[in-house]
Amino acid sequence: MKEISKLEEKLGFKFHNQNLLQQAFVHRSFLNENPDFSLDHNERLEFLGDAVLELVTTRHLYTKYPNPEGELTNWRAALVNAKKLAEIGEDIGLNDFLMLSRGEAKDTGRARQYILANTMEALIGAIYLDQGIEVAGEFIEKNILGHLPEILKEGAYRDAKSMFQEEAQERVGVTPSYEVLKEWGPDHAKHFKVGVYLDDELVAEGEGVSKQEAQQKAAEGALRAKEWNNGK
Repeated sequence: MKEISKLEEKLGFKFHNQNLLQQAFVHRSFLNENPDFSLDHNERLEFLGDAVLELVTTRHLYTKYPNPEGELTNWRAALVNAKKLAEIGEDIGLNDFLMLSRGEAKDTGRARQYILANTMEALIGAIYLDQGIEVAGEFIEKNILGHLPEILKEGAYRDAKSMFQEEAQERVGVTPSYEVLKEWGPDHAKHFKVGVYLDDELVAEGEGVSKQEAQQKAAEGALRAKEWNNGK
């Protein structure tokens, strides 16, 4: 990995196991072109980091804010969604260290955004394994939780998915459910079509380069279909 010490400098600590740090940046597409590479891709670390991020964020919100569960859930979603994580990853400079196929390296659009967000989660997983929960928590607090005041000020936690859930629970007493209707494309560049349901009623569909994006698109469509846009 190019200049791993520079990345450790950005993080503010040295890894005991530098392979863990490097693995956090290995995208599946890189291995397709480099099958003999010594490390696996970062998806297992991403799985772990997602859970660590949610736990640390939930603990912070629970401890610091006396607000009801619904509000805290929306705030957490705004802090840990792919768009926000990608923005933070870009600010930290993680783009410089991504290990991608030549094709993926050229794509700087939405697909890159999700790769960057997933890498952020993988990095958190690697920090947790190498340094423990406290250091992982400090990293999350420093780089992610500090964005909460601006999110609250801008009302950015009112994403379509949480809005549709609130409206559905209030108006018809039902919590929406989401189902993947179709997926296509290679493992490193999947596309998804998701349907949002109220009980057995398919209200709307949405497509995206991640399940999360497709769910948001479906929720936007559902708000329009039900005319639950709060006048917008």
